[in-house]
Formats: sequence, C-alpha cells, structure tokens
Amino acid sequence: MRLWSVWWSCVERLRPAFSRGRTFLWFAAAVAAACVRPDLAGVTSFVRALGLERACYAGFLAMFHSAGADPDRIAALWTRTVLARLDAFLLRSGGRPVFLADGIKIAKSGRKMPAVKKLHQESDDNTKPEFIFGHSCQAVTAVVRAAAGHFALPLACRIHEGVVFDSCDGRSQLDRLVEMTLALGVSAPALLVADAYYAAAKVIRPLLAAGWHLISAARMNAVAYRPPPPPPAGRRGRRRVYGEKVRLRELFDEIAAFVEGPSPIYGERGVTLRYRVADLLWRPVGIALRFVLVIHPTRGKKILLCTDISADPLEIIRVYGIRFKIEVSFKQAVHTLGTYAYHFWMMAMKPRSRESGNQDVRSEPRAYREAVRRKLRAYQLHIQAGVVAQGLLQSLAVLQPRAVWRAFGSWLRTIRPGVPPSERVVALSLRNSLPQFLADAPEEHSLAKFIRRRVDPGRAEGMRLAS
Repeated sequence: MRLWSVWWSCVERLRPAFSRGRTFLWFAAAVAAACVRPDLAGVTSFVRALGLERACYAGFLAMFHSAGADPDRIAALWTRTVLARLDAFLLRSGGRPVFLADGIKIAKSGRKMPAVKKLHQESDDNTKPEFIFGHSCQAVTAVVRAAAGHFALPLACRIHEGVVFDSCDGRSQLDRLVEMTLALGVSAPALLVADAYYAAAKVIRPLLAAGWHLISAARMNAVAYRPPPPPPAGRRGRRRVYGEKVRLRELFDEIAAFVEGPSPIYGERGVTLRYRVADLLWRPVGIALRFVLVIHPTRGKKILLCTDISADPLEIIRVYGIRFKIEVSFKQAVHTLGTYAYHFWMMAMKPRSRESGNQDVRSEPRAYREAVRRKLRAYQLHIQAGVVAQGLLQSLAVLQPRAVWRAFGSWLRTIRPGVPPSERVVALSLRNSLPQFLADAPEEHSLAKFIRRRVDPGRAEGMRLAS
C-alpha cells in the first residue's frame, strides 16, 4: 500500500496536462499497467495486467489518440515532479544538475505506420543490422545518484523525424532536441551531456542563451583555432578573428604536454590516464571552448568538448563517463517497460516504399495530414507513458527501497543491502501489492475506483485483483 501511495502522489501531479478527468484516469491506468505487466504485447498487455474487461481495450486506444492529452505538457509536469522529489539525489557538477541526451532507433515493420523510415545504425553489436525500418527518437534524462552509482531517469522522448508537414519548417533533429530539452522547464544553470553528434552550433548556441552548458565528445578530425595575435601598432583594417589553425588530433603527438591523473571514470579504481587541456576558438560557434584530450590505458584516445572554459578537466572526464547510463536506460525501456511496444496502424495511410525516406504529406489533403498528426500524437503519448512508468519505478527504488523489498515476495541471489533495487524488482513489488492497493484504498480514491469498476472477475487476472 505504501508503494502505491507514493506512486499515486507522483502521478496525480500530471492531471493539469489533460483536458478531462476521464482521459487522465485512462492515462494513469496505462502507466500503472506499464509498471506491472508481465509481457510487452502492446495495449492488450495493459488490459491483462489490470484484469480489465475486454471493452477497456477500446478505452485505452481512445485515450492514446485523444486530443485532450498533451505529451509535451506531461513531460514538463513530470520533470517538475522529478526535480522536486529527487532533488537531494540529483547528480550535480559545479552546482548544476546533469542531464543526458541521446537518440534511439526502434524497428517498426508496419507499412501503414507514419514516420517509419529507413535508418542507419552505427553499432559494433553483431545483433544489430546496419539498416532498419523504424522510428528515430531522441530522449532527455536526468542523472540520479544511488548507493551503487548513477542511473538515467527518463524525462521526455519524442519521434523527431520521418514526416514532412510544412515546407517552411527547416528544423533538424538537433533543433528539435534542444527545443524539447528547454521546454521541460528546468531552471538554469544546468548541464547537458551528449555524444559527438550533438557537438554542433545548433545545440550549443540555444543552450548557452538559456544558461545551460554542454559537455560532449568531439570528432577526431575536428579543428580549432588559437586566439589571434595582437595586430601591429598602426595597422589599419579589420582585426583578425582567428589565429593559428589547430588540428586537434595532432595535439596527441605532443606527449610532453600531457599530465597524468587518477581516472575519474565511473567504476574505475587504480587506473591512471593522461590528459591535456586546450582552450581554443571553435569556428561553428565563434567562441572559445575547452577541449580535453584524453589518453586512456585501455579505452584509447578521446577528445572531449565543454562550453564552460572554467570547468576542471577531470570533472569533464568524470561527467562524460556517465553518459553511457542513458544506454542502460534505453535497454530497460525496451526490454522491461515496453516503452516503444506500440502497434497503432493508420488504415488510410498510403503504404510506404521499401526505399522510403521522410514521408512527405505536404501535397496531401488536410484530413490526411491531420490523421497522420493524430497517429503521431498516439505514438508520442504511448512513449511518454512508458517514460513516466520507468521514472516511477526508478524513483520508488531510491525513495522507498525497504518497502520495495518487503513487497518483493521472492528470492534474488544478488540482493545487496543498501543498493537500490532494479526496475524489474520494483515492478514485481508493485504487481504483488496491487490487489492490496485496490482493496484497501479509500472508496473515493479516483484511480482505485476507476480500476475496480472495470475489473473482469471472470478471468484469472481479474479474479486475483477482485479477491
């Protein structure tokens, strides 16, 4: 009962994002089902997880396609909730909370799903094909400190390419990522950590204007410039903006300029690396950035970039080393939460080509374009429901670890005292305590009453919850 009380105190803060109370309750039920479902078979698993009547399948579909739910508003409210509840656990660097950004590509084989396009995957994993058809998403997470290290708590995730609606909309994925990040309502200053793809002027300039800073990797073929020398006395004309051109890769050849230091990378003990700092002008943004060149004894060479030229180089290395936690978050979202396990078809859609790129609907009738927007909104809302569900499981693991283990009711060889449980353990604890929550919740509890009225006692799941 304690777990579900904390769970509901977080979810009810999202109510202002919905125009109707009934739509909000359907969304809350979907998040509850995502937290406790034993399988990831789309919306049908929501119905099974809560033991609901078969008519509730249509109710979930209507909610995901409803115009009365605003995914962007949900993300902003969810971010506000996370920052308020987990303020003491947030990772900070230089007094700034740390956020991670990255993209994920989800395979979708449906030929009547908007925004599905041919995507290239850069990975050394043999299980990943080089090209897939699917949705390209970008996500932003907060970094939370735990007893055993850190984890990435998701805040928002969106499909940012695949459909062209307007000829005047020239926004790229980078533009959309920055817009999504700043729309979360995080008060500056803050720090965003991302990989080399996001080391671009389209990201750095709006972040700096909003009071944020960026730490990312730089490509090995990147170039920068030293400050220009002072002009000779009495020389007329425009002063030089850039000085000597520097190929960053060539700085690795000057071994004497590197200094040794203990590796601050997460999980490493007794490892010594070498690093070098160079504050140089970067032409894409026209300002000085701090470049940190790192030589790791086993990981090789890396060039890091930071927009804060006063940042400590070892701190830049430490913070960037936590970036891989967003990859772990993606793995949990795919295999434990089913965040991207949606299968919403658009029956009126013209089948896409096998060689398709972005779906161009600019010349289509207005009704067709609106149908595409409606289906995309359903995808975004399903993804945001999974984001909230995953964040709730992680929050409960940090805030209520003892209650989680009390409700776990099973055995796990790797239980370690003081270490927060995983998302799957929290999900099992919520599943075990769900019948008690429905039975003991007050009669006026809106979500419990909503679920109790729709439980089907004729099925095994419903009988378990109704007993």
